[in-house]
Amino acid sequence: MRVPFIVLLGAALLTNPALAQTPAPGADQAVGVVQKAVVRALNFGQGDLERLRGARADFTPAGWTAFMKHLDGFLDAKGPPAYTSSFVPSGGPTIITQADGVLQLTMTGTLKQTQNTSSTTYPIVVEVRAVGKPLKIDQLKQTICGGRSSTPCQ
Repeated sequence: MRVPFIVLLGAALLTNPALAQTPAPGADQAVGVVQKAVVRALNFGQGDLERLRGARADFTPAGWTAFMKHLDGFLDAKGPPAYTSSFVPSGGPTIITQADGVLQLTMTGTLKQTQNTSSTTYPIVVEVRAVGKPLKIDQLKQTICGGRSSTPCQ
């Protein structure tokens, strides 16, 4: 039985990682940088303004403004957060698109918010759009999983 050449070539490409198509150089590193930036942004302590501000360098100016607007009402009069936030990813990020200096991805995980002695834990999806070189977060949206208006965590 003769096997057509194209079938043999396809089999070689599928079974040999060295011949298979690989992501663009630095793609995994870029995703890792953005993932760490998201975790840094969503982890801060009650009253710890410096830790919150430490994430600012990971954002574009517009992205930081939008992120801080999301926290509006949850900061005390002098600016520090009025609660502690802790985000733990569950698995790796899912890349939606990655081209022309724009990376869009989602991350699932658990967000725990604590204020004094009260705490609440949510399963969430974080949608991120990062732009530029180096990549900076331009948009960060958090959605609670399983709510009436949200999609379930995958």
